[in-house]
Amino acid sequence: MRVFAVAEHRFGELNPLSIEMLNLANSIKGDGTSEAVIIGKGVDEFASELAKYADKVWKIEDDSLEHYNPELYIDVLMQLFEKEKPDVVLIGNTAEGGEYAPYLAAKLNAPVVTDVVGVDVSDGVKVSRYLFQGKLMADLKIKSMPCVLTVRQGVFKEGSEVNGEIVEAGIKPSKTPARNFVQYIEPEVGEIDITQADIIVSVGRGIEDESNIELAQELADLLGGVVAGSRPVIDNGWLPKDRQVGISGKVVKPKLYLALGISGAFQHVMGMKDSELIIAINKDPEAPIFGVAHYGAVADLFEVVPELIDKLREMKG
Repeated sequence: MRVFAVAEHRFGELNPLSIEMLNLANSIKGDGTSEAVIIGKGVDEFASELAKYADKVWKIEDDSLEHYNPELYIDVLMQLFEKEKPDVVLIGNTAEGGEYAPYLAAKLNAPVVTDVVGVDVSDGVKVSRYLFQGKLMADLKIKSMPCVLTVRQGVFKEGSEVNGEIVEAGIKPSKTPARNFVQYIEPEVGEIDITQADIIVSVGRGIEDESNIELAQELADLLGGVVAGSRPVIDNGWLPKDRQVGISGKVVKPKLYLALGISGAFQHVMGMKDSELIIAINKDPEAPIFGVAHYGAVADLFEVVPELIDKLREMKG
């Protein structure tokens, strides 16, 4: 199959999801090719990075493409796909990708599936996505090609380098868009991005009260990590939304994930199960979190955590 991944970038930075989509493309291409598409102005550096993970990188450059514009993206993508026929088009499941992916699918007369977390090509193309805020996973069989898939970030992080070629597509926008870029307003964000943390101390309902978050924070500080939480903690307003781990929050893959008082509901586990080392502390021996933990303690976190803090202080002198 010819699998195309449309890269995403903003203000001089390539979204890591672009590489994740190429990891997926390489895993499903079979005897075909993985092909990246980079659209913008002055994107040579991005193209070189993408070429490490794609058989081919199509470079589409123009001054009018400096900023994302869905009309112009569709314009140049359709020009490319009229000449280079895709089987699968991968787009990031982001605010940007979610806007133009359905538009592109309609232009291609192709089915579209959003927020994809799994793709199986052993018998046709079957994709997996969650429904009802992660309570149900659906497998969908795609019966016609090409197809457009928007891909969830943080799922396809593993892949190997391919070292492909960069091709000047020779494509320019063919029309003037109805809307133009005026200004980008930075959204309010938390001071911590838990998806980039190597060590996460995550708290659940067992933390009992907002005031007890300080205990987890103290442990995280000693470990050089950050504090995150499961959905009940975020719903109670004890931690900001950007600290939520799980299907309706963020997918994380730290070197150490320390789960304090987290039962391990399916929605939460899917957001942290690929952590390198998972340690769980919970009073309930039947808590599902122990099913994914590498090490676990059936104990009261309010007894264990202070001991850990004292030990770490002792070790640090």
